[in-house]
Amino acid sequence: MRIVFAGTPEFAVPSLHALRAAGHEVVGVVTREDAPLGRKRVLTPSPVAVASEALGIPVHRANRLDDGATAWVRQLAPELGVIVAYGGLVREPLLSTPELGWINLHFSALPKWRGAAPVQRALEAGEQRLGVTVFRLVAALDAGDILTTDSRQYPEGTSAGAALSDLASFGTGALVEAVELLGADPAAGAPQVGEASYAEKLTREDGRLDLGRGARDVLAQWAAMTPEPGAYAMHDGVPLKVRELRAPSGSDSPPGVDAMQAGAVGLLEGRAMLALHDGMLELVRVQPAGKPSMDGAAWLRGRDGRAELA
Repeated sequence: MRIVFAGTPEFAVPSLHALRAAGHEVVGVVTREDAPLGRKRVLTPSPVAVASEALGIPVHRANRLDDGATAWVRQLAPELGVIVAYGGLVREPLLSTPELGWINLHFSALPKWRGAAPVQRALEAGEQRLGVTVFRLVAALDAGDILTTDSRQYPEGTSAGAALSDLASFGTGALVEAVELLGADPAAGAPQVGEASYAEKLTREDGRLDLGRGARDVLAQWAAMTPEPGAYAMHDGVPLKVRELRAPSGSDSPPGVDAMQAGAVGLLEGRAMLALHDGMLELVRVQPAGKPSMDGAAWLRGRDGRAELA
């Protein structure tokens, strides 16, 4: 099948490779424009642009799927459009330009978690079974008919970055299957069933850990906000980034938390342990303002083995 692909970040790349490996002709790729990255703000192509050019696929860079993008896609005469995390909306007339329309690989079990941050919001809500859905794009947000879906279980404390990286590969099976379904039956698809929920875009404030909550909830919030926008707590009035956090389990849990108030951090058996009202979590790695990431226990030893977070 002749396919035009739209995507931008690293976790869209496995889908591009999977479509090619399944024997489909990817006739063009739309991705966002080169963006300044790093301290020196060097203009850098998107991961999808790099992968596409390595495969010899023509690339159109655009931050909006506007008239220019539509004209570029139209001249390719694709049968199907596939979008995976492009970072913008597909509207008419581009929506109906491919013969079979567009399909999207979305990282949730729709209609749950429509919107910009489905994996992050699911993890924040304490969900450990995460889904993927391939559906037909329509004008309404993530509301089109479903072609294929799948899901898998993740351990508590799995970060959004790790989950997305895994789902990016896992979801390619559902994507390739969906394309095959459309090849056999262009009218394939079933309406979404169930109550919809929305995954709002993350803000920096979402990353501030709510230390008034229980240990499982705080771990879920940390997981959802890692690596972006980044989890943090306040220490002496400035943010302390929490790069790695984990729950001690069973015999791995040191004594002493009962003597600590919620938000207190103490050295217990050589580890930096954060007390919460119903348990504790280990600060494995932290990053103080203006300094590199470091071992949590080493950071705490530099403060005489104790600290208060808020």
